[in-house]
Parts: sequence; structure tokens; C-alpha cells
Amino acid sequence: MTAFLLAVDDVNVAQNVAFGIIAAVMIFAALNVVTTKNVVHAALWLVTVLAGVAAQYILAAAEFVAVSQVMVYIGAVMVLFLFGIMLTRAQIGSEEGLNNKGWALGIPVALLLFGLMAFSILDTYGDDTLPARTDVGGFATEGIADQVLSPYLVPFIAVSFVLLAAAIGAIVLARKD
Repeated sequence: MTAFLLAVDDVNVAQNVAFGIIAAVMIFAALNVVTTKNVVHAALWLVTVLAGVAAQYILAAAEFVAVSQVMVYIGAVMVLFLFGIMLTRAQIGSEEGLNNKGWALGIPVALLLFGLMAFSILDTYGDDTLPARTDVGGFATEGIADQVLSPYLVPFIAVSFVLLAAAIGAIVLARKD
């Protein structure tokens, strides 16, 4: 009975539940990205969406891609977005009149594209399942990380602090508020 509760047709039920929860959080955050009137809040909601993508990669047993997602998109791109927001002379906070007048046309177009994408995916893949996890080329994720970061871990951390200090200094110099 316990085996039936944990796996049905070789699909992990807990993994499916986690997928659903993470997907719901991502959809909620994505809706907040496009509906909030505060640019900084929109960027932070986007961080939540990108973190959800990394969590989905972890569920798919692609840890290296998940770590890359966090480092590149959340760690670099979003920090760049936030610094760009802070460096501009635009008002930080809620602003009116930023929305396009034809925003309502986007809703049926988005629903149509979603339906088309769902139909295409279901038609193409149907009941296919992911293959069992194997290490590609004989290298595990831990081995790749050890080979890349072990000899260069301290310089990597030092450079990240130097870049952070330089970015904060640029913000201080650029904004004379």
C-alpha cells in the first residue's frame, strides 16, 4: 500500500505535487510582474519566477542547470536590472499611465497562444516520460563543480565582492538625491 502511495505508474506523486505548487507560485508571481505599478516590485516578482524555474530544474534532476539559472539570471541579470532601475532618474515607486492602451487585446492573444502551445506539446509528447538519470560523459555535477570551483573558489568570491563594491560605488556617484 505504501508503494502505491509513493509511486503510481512509476511517477513520483510528491514530485508532481511539488511541480504543481511551484508552477502555481510562478504563475502568481508572473501575473504580479505585469500588473504591479512599482518597477522595483516587478523586478523582485521576476526574481520569484526565475527562482521557480530553478526549482523546476531541480525537480527534473538537472542540478547543474538549476545552479546556472540561479547564478546567471537571478545573480547577474536581475542584479543588473535592479542597478539599472536605481541608476536611472525615474521615480522609484508607483507610477500611473505606463500601461499600453491596447492591453486588453493581449489577454485573448495570450490565451490563444497558450492553447496552441498546450495542444502542440500534448500532441508531440503525449504520454512520454523522462529517461532515468544518467551522468553525461562520466562526469557528475559534483565533479564538474569541483574541477571548476575548487582551485578558484577564493578568487571567485573576492572578485564578486569587488564587483559588488564597484556597483554600489557607481550607484552612489550616479544618484545625487
